[in-house]
Amino acid sequence: MHSISSASSASASAARAASSARARAPRPALGIPRHGLRRERTDGKITRAVLELILAKGIGAVSIEAVAKRSGVAKTTIYRRYANTDDLLRHLSVAVGEPLDFSGFDTTFDGLRGVLKCIVDCFDEELGLKAIGVVLSSSNDYLANLAERVVTPAQQRFADFIGRGVSSGAFRGDVSVPFLFQTVIGSMMAAKALSDSSHDTWAHDMASLLWPTLAAR
Repeated sequence: MHSISSASSASASAARAASSARARAPRPALGIPRHGLRRERTDGKITRAVLELILAKGIGAVSIEAVAKRSGVAKTTIYRRYANTDDLLRHLSVAVGEPLDFSGFDTTFDGLRGVLKCIVDCFDEELGLKAIGVVLSSSNDYLANLAERVVTPAQQRFADFIGRGVSSGAFRGDVSVPFLFQTVIGSMMAAKALSDSSHDTWAHDMASLLWPTLAAR
């Protein structure tokens, strides 16, 4: 009887120990969905490959095969997104140029910095900062259309932001908004080519440069 009781006690102790060990064991971390991020990166590779092909060889050089080779994205992946080359180019034109909204930014230094950060993020995500300068100066009709869909809305929203600051008395009324915007674009291109600073750093530095000229005294 004693041996049976001891065996039962030992078995119970072992069960409790196993249960305690399971409780102490680290649980696997919950996975973060990455499908959306992967798709966004893939779309970015495809977009940049299309632009590079047009810049290098003209729009006639764009094909699913050429885009796959240049982007490193499998043809099957591209065909899951687009039926053919015309469909790819049509969707690229539609996707580019999402309207910017600066209405939530105050006409302060921090607001100006936020506006500049939005502009550089938009340009980098839509066309890529390395390509935007060439695209802006290109005579290719397709690229000119893409550039207009990205740049023109950004310039208009920037002008609206400056106008709001002028109306409130925060900004001077004698500044040339087109020249300011050209300065922003030029600085953005130069920063990409000559430094590896982050978008946040560039936006802060650019706001610091513009603020003395823009702020009302």
